[in-house]
Amino acid sequence: MQATAFLDRTMEEAMQLLTDAHDFLSVHEPVARRDITLPDRLDLSVEACRLTARLTHIVSWLMAERAVHEGEISWTEALENQRPLSQVDVCIEGDRDVNPNFPPRFADLLRRSHNLFVRVARLDDMARKALKSGVS
Repeated sequence: MQATAFLDRTMEEAMQLLTDAHDFLSVHEPVARRDITLPDRLDLSVEACRLTARLTHIVSWLMAERAVHEGEISWTEALENQRPLSQVDVCIEGDRDVNPNFPPRFADLLRRSHNLFVRVARLDDMARKALKSGVS
C-alpha cells in the first residue's frame, strides 16, 4: 500500500512536470527564444531535448513499475526491457549550472526534471540490485 501511494505521488509529480514542460515548450519557448542570443538558443534547444528525454524515461519507468505492482508483468520483464536509468548519460548530465540567460521558468523545469530523474534512477538501481540478489 505504501509503495502504491509513493508510486502514485511520483507519477503525479512526473505528469505535472510533463504538463508544465509541454506548456512552456509549446507556448512560451518560441517567445522566449526571441530575447536570447544565437548560442543561447542552441543551448536552449539542447536542454529542451534533454528535458524531453528525461521525461520520456521517467514516465516509461513509472508505467512499467505500475504494471509490476498491478501484476501485469514481472520485475524481470520490466527491468530487462529497459536500459538502466543510471546509464542514460544524456539524462544524468545537467547537474551543472543552468544557463543564466534561460527564462527562469525553463531553468526551473530543468532542475525539477533532473532531480526527479535522479530519484527514479536510484529506484531503478535498487530494483535491479534486489532482482539480482533474488529479492522481489
